[in-house]
Amino acid sequence: MRVLPFGDRAVLAEYDTLAETMDAFRALDAARPSGVQELVPAARTVLARIDPALISLRAAEQWLRDTQAIHAVTGISESVTIPVRYDGPDLAYTAEILGMSADELISRHSGAEWRCAFIGFAPGFAYLAGPIGLEVPRRATSRQAVPAGSVGLAGEFTGIYPRSSPGGWQLIGTTDAVLWDETREHPSTIAPGMTVRFEVLP
Repeated sequence: MRVLPFGDRAVLAEYDTLAETMDAFRALDAARPSGVQELVPAARTVLARIDPALISLRAAEQWLRDTQAIHAVTGISESVTIPVRYDGPDLAYTAEILGMSADELISRHSGAEWRCAFIGFAPGFAYLAGPIGLEVPRRATSRQAVPAGSVGLAGEFTGIYPRSSPGGWQLIGTTDAVLWDETREHPSTIAPGMTVRFEVLP
């Protein structure tokens, strides 16, 4: 792990792998001291935003260094189930890339436990890390408009488009679940650290 300066109100911890970053975020979130206002995970980093009136940058840096990333954190992560119709336009092609049938892809995608690594790209767009063996490349050309609720695969992640936007993920399904609602206390349905399962709809 490397700790890097990030202005006068934040420090950035940099990790070697996605798994290490996810473990670190969970450990840091479970041991967050007063003055650490927000933790923002990404694929290889966790940003700690602080209130300098309550904790100094040096103390925040030391806290990051002292907090060990562990694989099991006391307590149970929140979880959410997303109902999905596996009717995406790229389902058959994605299954072909992976060397399996569409039914097997559906079974493996819906049978896996996914964990939100971080939020990015658009408000409420959760990058969900899951089992080995479902990694696929992005499309060679992005679509100009992907409908809201589209479920896709790209790289080592699966994700759900919370609103219509351009995108290059392989689309395998759709959901009516609302992923982002600004009227709620917590607008994003899925947050970093949460586990996600997909329920197959007819």
